[in-house]
Amino acid sequence: MFETGDKVVYPMHGAGMVHSIEKRKNADGTLVEYFILEMLLGDMRIMIPVENVEQVGLRHVINEQELKELEKILTSRPENEMKSITWNRRFNLYLDKMKSGDSFEVACVVRTLAVQEEEKKLSTGERRLLNMAKQILLSEIMLVRSQKLEEADEWLNKFFQ
Repeated sequence: MFETGDKVVYPMHGAGMVHSIEKRKNADGTLVEYFILEMLLGDMRIMIPVENVEQVGLRHVINEQELKELEKILTSRPENEMKSITWNRRFNLYLDKMKSGDSFEVACVVRTLAVQEEEKKLSTGERRLLNMAKQILLSEIMLVRSQKLEEADEWLNKFFQ
């Protein structure tokens, strides 16, 4: 499972560290064990009941080998299958990929929207989604590569120049 100090990713919130594991009383008086996460971006602390970890999709950050696979996704060109789908359906498909918590799916969203932005203007919703996906991906890259936000951002942007 997870221990204090582990580097983790919480879907839709990004990467952080397990700050502590604490027991707290619920309203009904039962003791519940929580993982207390400190997220890298957004100055946020999150409490997740240990028993709900699988349900919420908490996972360890990717490793260096998986980072190389992620780079392949970022350098590949997206397929055109999404162009024939209405923007609101595309938006929901991208959102589902991000909610999965899978770094590779988030990287696909970043890549597809970044390339689309080069070709034509994104809608406000898609631009917001691109920024959110980038933040999620950047936070994990920061932990994997032991970098500050600016360095991770430079690393990510090199794929879209």
